[in-house]
Amino acid sequence: MINVVLVDDQQIVREGLKIILSLDNEINILKEAENGKQLLKILQEIQPDIILMDIRMPFMNGVEATKIVKEKYNNIKVIILTTFNEDEYVLQGIRNGADGYILKDARSHDIIKAIKAAYNGDILLDPAVTTKLIRAFNSMSIDKQNPRIINKQKKKLELLTQREMDVAKLVAQGNSNKDICHTLFLTEGTVKNYLTNIFEKLELSSRTELALFINQIEP
Repeated sequence: MINVVLVDDQQIVREGLKIILSLDNEINILKEAENGKQLLKILQEIQPDIILMDIRMPFMNGVEATKIVKEKYNNIKVIILTTFNEDEYVLQGIRNGADGYILKDARSHDIIKAIKAAYNGDILLDPAVTTKLIRAFNSMSIDKQNPRIINKQKKKLELLTQREMDVAKLVAQGNSNKDICHTLFLTEGTVKNYLTNIFEKLELSSRTELALFINQIEP
């Protein structure tokens, strides 16, 4: 059973998500919260597997809450609920350790799939959203446009073996661990080991950060 906490200041959104998630008998809604402060109080009593959290909320938004959650409860997966016009918030959420993101208007099947993927250590990245975030990231970050910084990042890529690079590129394209297994004829345990090495060598902490990193260097 995958235990989930929903965090959104709009009750109608939470109700809609509950209806969607109730379609799958492997997902259980433990609690709901209206903002980050309420979420942190809940986490003092129970720790879910997944937090499905909006970005823009009063008192404490999803970006701030993600940072605190990841500092105190690193084993909890955080999926950000976003819209197409919240690039800067999503990027900051990723920097704060969010495990991924999903559009609020995503299909029921895709929301359920994203939760299960995160639970299993994957996160399915919507290629259209990822491309948009990369463009926003490049336009908002002056440092990333600095040739010295770019060259430094390219040097980091040289630390990867060819197989690790193959895995990294497939993650950047939005593939799950299972997809990578089929493409490269590897076991899931081997893929996870490769990802651990990749994160360590590139000094990254999530698949989303890896996707952004690879797509910046190799557009």
